[in-house]
Amino acid sequence: MSRIQDILSKAERDGTARRTRGLHDESRTPRPVALPQRREAATPPAPAWTPPAPAAAPAPAADTNAVHEHFPSGFALDQHLVAALAPHSLAAEQYRSLRTRIKRAESGRSIRAIAITSPAKGDGKSLTAANLALTMAQEFQERVLLLDADMRRPSVHQLFGISDTPGLSDVLMGAAELNQVMVSLPEYHMTLLPAGVPPSHPAELLGSAAMRRILDTLRTRFDRILIDLPPVAPLADVHILSPMVDGVLMIVRAGITPKPAIEQALSGLDGSKVLGLVLNETGGDSGTKYGYEGYGYIAG
Repeated sequence: MSRIQDILSKAERDGTARRTRGLHDESRTPRPVALPQRREAATPPAPAWTPPAPAAAPAPAADTNAVHEHFPSGFALDQHLVAALAPHSLAAEQYRSLRTRIKRAESGRSIRAIAITSPAKGDGKSLTAANLALTMAQEFQERVLLLDADMRRPSVHQLFGISDTPGLSDVLMGAAELNQVMVSLPEYHMTLLPAGVPPSHPAELLGSAAMRRILDTLRTRFDRILIDLPPVAPLADVHILSPMVDGVLMIVRAGITPKPAIEQALSGLDGSKVLGLVLNETGGDSGTKYGYEGYGYIAG
């Protein structure tokens, strides 16, 4: 906890100076990410129309365990996903640094499922989760899933320009199969699982046996599972799901999020799972400005 206190003190001292700097070079033309080929070739999207085939023998029963990821048509990344659109920017380099620090934090233990949250809304947790997922997916043969478990205010689908339904809540309520709701983005070598239809009782769904089974299944299919969770306060979602994950990242606004709010958010979590704090200059969940320059470092 002493290291976290040191980080918070430093954030308070230089937070104002950091916020007065420009976000990033807006004149820079975003460039697409040049990614290495994955171990397995991506399945091409199905054609819009297929002529009827001649009568044939009945097809064998479908394999219910096979992954049938679907592909979005005409999806467009949000301009603030710099890990993909501006890979040579300072912001993208900072996400790569965060990726490296997480790998170092493993120290012989597996950190496969990582929950990403914040003390309150507007701290930039969803943007951090999306950029970190894109950055991790750039590593050779890394199978990465970005799971939107913020079923109260989902935003991952907006960042990637896809539909928010069907998704996680539909699977948890038995309205869809897991294989039917995952969205494959072969160009970026990653997979999305949107939040789905807003449920009446999201906390109960996150704490269900069905949620645990979903995570167990996803662990067998992906090397990294980044889970975008709601803010800690005043909800119970994070505390309910945190026992099911391997690590937790707390996103805070440098020099803005008060220490008591951060300490309260951390107090109910298993300290051994808290990977650390990620300092973000400005919130990205509800505003129009994103703290690229302020996006900083992890320490636990």
